[in-house]
Amino acid sequence: MSSTLSRRQALLLFAIVILTWGLNWVVTKSIVRGVPPLWTTAIRSAIACVVLLVLQLARRDFIVPRRGDVPVILAIGLLHMVAFSTLVAAGLRHVTVGRSIVLGYATPLWVAPCAWLLLGERLTWPRLAGIALGLAGLLVLFNPLAVDWRDTDQRMGNGMILLASWCWAASILYVRKHKWLATPFQLVFWEALLAAVVLGAMALGTEGPPAFPWHAGLVIAFAYAGVCGTALGYWAMATINRSLPATTTALGMLATPVAGIAGSMLFLGERPDMALLAGMAMVLAGIALGSARRA
Repeated sequence: MSSTLSRRQALLLFAIVILTWGLNWVVTKSIVRGVPPLWTTAIRSAIACVVLLVLQLARRDFIVPRRGDVPVILAIGLLHMVAFSTLVAAGLRHVTVGRSIVLGYATPLWVAPCAWLLLGERLTWPRLAGIALGLAGLLVLFNPLAVDWRDTDQRMGNGMILLASWCWAASILYVRKHKWLATPFQLVFWEALLAAVVLGAMALGTEGPPAFPWHAGLVIAFAYAGVCGTALGYWAMATINRSLPATTTALGMLATPVAGIAGSMLFLGERPDMALLAGMAMVLAGIALGSARRA
């Protein structure tokens, strides 16, 4: 069942996802200040389940997945919705949004060579140069000299977010290779349901019943994270990954740290230094160079 988009449609949807997921890091940072990481991702996934089920029933798009689509449900549900989201939520307790989002979106470092080796995607010179420039920008943004490597919390937080980027890379590669029987929108409910069940069981087993206080700000934050950051975001990225090359999506995702850093400045009061500004400029230049189409 085909649901690929034209290049223009895919790029427009991609821009919306970039902005949504960039701000989602800011929202998640605000949530994990008072809510344990596993409960953060479990509740967000449960909200997404409800929203997606209502939408699918209204559109008459609800299906029971066929056996051939079970692997992609497991890949997205476990690698992205469970592993990536939980590791990021845990890492954000120890690392600022600006630095954590840059490290989390180091995904092209792992996707680009794997897409070439496993999917046969070409690595043209402009793409290689763009990836190199973008990754150099990431190194400038994540300046080791500005991190206290003696701080156990910082080392643990950075390590968890780096591991999250590996999980996301694996998910991107499988989604690109998978032969779909249903559409991404028809499967995203089952992915969110899988994540909610797994995360809920893990949260009860390791963090105990939820005992954190609820307030209006927390409700709004969970609503944004569940509806925009999960329900809309994962469906959209599944569609985008089918419509654009894996290297292009990985490279384009480098714009998300820019949106996240801007959001952290606006809502959390984080202030960029010169290294941060220089890295942002290099990332944007790398995206433009790597995404440019041949004449």
